[in-house]
Amino acid sequence: MLKKLLYALPLGLLSFGPTAAPRIAILDFELKDLTLAPGIPAEIKRTASIKPLLEGELRSAGYDIVEIPLSAQQAANSGVGYLFDRADATAKLGKDFGADYVLAGRLHKPSFLFAYLMGNLVRVGDSRRTAQFITESKGPNAELVVKAVESLADKIDNVLENRYTPPPPGKSKPIP
Repeated sequence: MLKKLLYALPLGLLSFGPTAAPRIAILDFELKDLTLAPGIPAEIKRTASIKPLLEGELRSAGYDIVEIPLSAQQAANSGVGYLFDRADATAKLGKDFGADYVLAGRLHKPSFLFAYLMGNLVRVGDSRRTAQFITESKGPNAELVVKAVESLADKIDNVLENRYTPPPPGKSKPIP
């Protein structure tokens, strides 16, 4: 009996090695601009910058980022807010591309003074929204968007595996 235990011990230790990071797909963020001048080019550009910034932050923590082509995202989308609000449709899209999780995001801008980065994290395996995130960004300054993205990455990571360490204040990565 002791011999069997001694032989099994190394095999058991091997099974506790590092596991692969979850595969995360991040959909393009949609802009929900409630201001008196909605959809100005600067806001469209800011919204488009969120996804690549967030992918970079999560990739730096070792997460495997799954690319979902914009055409597939548009085909799965039945209107503004559809993928953001429908975990089942978001999960199906993620499953089609081999993701474990999908983040559907929105830049919600109720005022010229601030905006919210919002995200729903959907677990593909059971089509459930596992977390909802809201991060405030004050002002249109690009550096503030970077800090808000870093904060969002930290919140996502806290739900998943705690791999990410945000840069200290004043040490954010340069804006692409």
